[in-house]
Amino acid sequence: MQRIAVVGAGLIGSAWAMVFARAGHPVRIWDPAAGASEAVMEVVRARLADLHAAGLISETAEVVAARVSVAATLEDCLDGAAHVQENGPERVEVKRETFARLDALCGAAVVLASSTSGIPASAFTEGLAGRARCLVAHPVNPPYLVPLVELVGAPWTDPAAVARTRVLMDGVGQVPVVALKETRGFVLNRLQAALVAEGFRLVRDGVMSVEDVDACVKEGLGLRWSFMGPFETIDLNAPGGVADYVERFGPLMGGITEEQTPYRYDAPTVERVTEARRGALAQGAIAERSAWRDRRLMALAVHKKAQPR
Repeated sequence: MQRIAVVGAGLIGSAWAMVFARAGHPVRIWDPAAGASEAVMEVVRARLADLHAAGLISETAEVVAARVSVAATLEDCLDGAAHVQENGPERVEVKRETFARLDALCGAAVVLASSTSGIPASAFTEGLAGRARCLVAHPVNPPYLVPLVELVGAPWTDPAAVARTRVLMDGVGQVPVVALKETRGFVLNRLQAALVAEGFRLVRDGVMSVEDVDACVKEGLGLRWSFMGPFETIDLNAPGGVADYVERFGPLMGGITEEQTPYRYDAPTVERVTEARRGALAQGAIAERSAWRDRRLMALAVHKKAQPR
């Protein structure tokens, strides 16, 4: 199995280490912050134990975690790696500096991928000699439970680098999707932004409460969207498929989008939503509720794994 280098040992870096290690890859992880790389092993072991208990991995946490080693230096982390997954701070100047070091240290055949949530590869790889092997591999948090990963190259990214990354991600159990060009925020964030903004608008305009907007998604849209995308959903929502759906509902849906002006997250509405959420969940209980979310995602992953596609 190819060696994987994980640069950045935070929340996403530790999750990527688990994704690659559970698929059998040896992983080296490094972080410039003092003590961060060592602390990550506690997180990895604990999360792997959860996955084993849920039946999502057959090997024990100890066996999988043994494939992950902490590197003392960046050079040690990169030594022998076939793929580098970078997980540094979301600041373009940091990305530029990091990728300049990665490009200088790694052989020409090594793919350099960033987990950035919204910075396009063109913003931090343009001046690199090896810019053709650089791309974004944007995961969904947490990637060991939510498998989608967006592969987004810069205009100069070699399609072969994207193809190699897609094969790798397929092989480790992720679901890679390829963007044909860069867009602001990438595709998943754009889809999420549209829904979240509309939720804020509905609260702002006094149409519905925060709790009931959430219910519309988790007890309505989300049930279908957990196994179908929006295009398949509408294809099945009219006897004649997509064309029939558009003929029936196009004027209504198109008219709605005309009302959806850009939303800038005004402070009074953000305060109202925050108060509603803190009334439902105390600030100090967020971590516990996040763990509950992960257990629910594990149960959903087990269910989906057992179902025919």
